Amino acid sequence: MKEILETIIMNLVADPKSVSINEIVGETAVIYEVKVAENDMGKIIGKQGKLARSIRSIMKAIAAKEKKRVTIEFIG
Repeated sequence: MKEILETIIMNLVADPKSVSINEIVGETAVIYEVKVAENDMGKIIGKQGKLARSIRSIMKAIAAKEKKRVTIEFIG
């Protein structure tokens, strides 16, 4: 799952070197902390948070197949 999230994020940002994704795995849940450069934060969140919501929806669908819950936190 982390690879898919990484691919999505890397294709959206202008500075891919500043992207870091921290994965915290629990028994039934996975938390991803996505850190990007300050000037790329707007590209990740999108207008009114629509892009961030879409990324979360994609990841939740993938996690559902593995019977896990996923949370994504965007950190600037």
